[in-house]
Amino acid sequence: MNSEKTNLLRRKSYNIKKRFLEMYKMANAGHVGCSLSVVEILTFVKFGWMNSQDEIILSKGHAAACLYALLAEDGTLTPSDINTFYKNGTYLAAHPPANKIRGIPFATGSLGHGLSLAAGLGLAQKLKKNKKQIFCITSDGELNAGATWEAALFIAQFDLKNVVWIIDRNQLQGYGRTEDVMRLEPLGQKLESFGFNVVLSNGHDFSSLETAKLKAENSVKPSAIICATTKGRHWNAYEDKVDCHYLPMKDEHYDSILFEIEKDLLSQK
Repeated sequence: MNSEKTNLLRRKSYNIKKRFLEMYKMANAGHVGCSLSVVEILTFVKFGWMNSQDEIILSKGHAAACLYALLAEDGTLTPSDINTFYKNGTYLAAHPPANKIRGIPFATGSLGHGLSLAAGLGLAQKLKKNKKQIFCITSDGELNAGATWEAALFIAQFDLKNVVWIIDRNQLQGYGRTEDVMRLEPLGQKLESFGFNVVLSNGHDFSSLETAKLKAENSVKPSAIICATTKGRHWNAYEDKVDCHYLPMKDEHYDSILFEIEKDLLSQK
């Protein structure tokens, strides 16, 4: 990846983080850590990979604030829209809505259904001989749901290479560490046995995500990209702790995270 593209993605990622941090602070809302783990993944898919006709399904809908901030960054949502986050009558609720916002094809957040939706869209596009791609971002915790594995079987069976499955592997879920709640490892081997091209990536590093993209594009099988991430990244008080799944930020937390993301941006110039 050239430096110009990398710098563009870093700046957009910073803008998105700053925006959703402001949203969470104004709403005194939780799920901050969930957005901090997935933000670079969403930024890369939106601005470094997908075409205009492609779709993103954020199956881990509890990170909706990150998705809304992403859509504000590309101009789909306005500052006035963003200011309604979590307020009565808003379309920008705690989880993405159905049929309300361009760029959000399905309501999500009832975990375990996003990959099935992506599989259905992928099959439809294949039958129509369209080149449209479906990017589905799931949490690792929702791999506890059987529907996710049924969808994985379906994608492999029908050779849906137009479905790109990206797993936010932050190793935490609402009740604790994934390996304590419902062990997933060896996750890569399981997905390979289902018929996937498994790609490992650093979900916070754009060069690593670019490498994963190239491996997926050159595969003869559907791809599952397992992105190693840190839940609550930059939130020093709760980074990689289950509390960052639910807790809203205190004022000092907001200031601390903002300082860390600014420092991170400047350090990479």
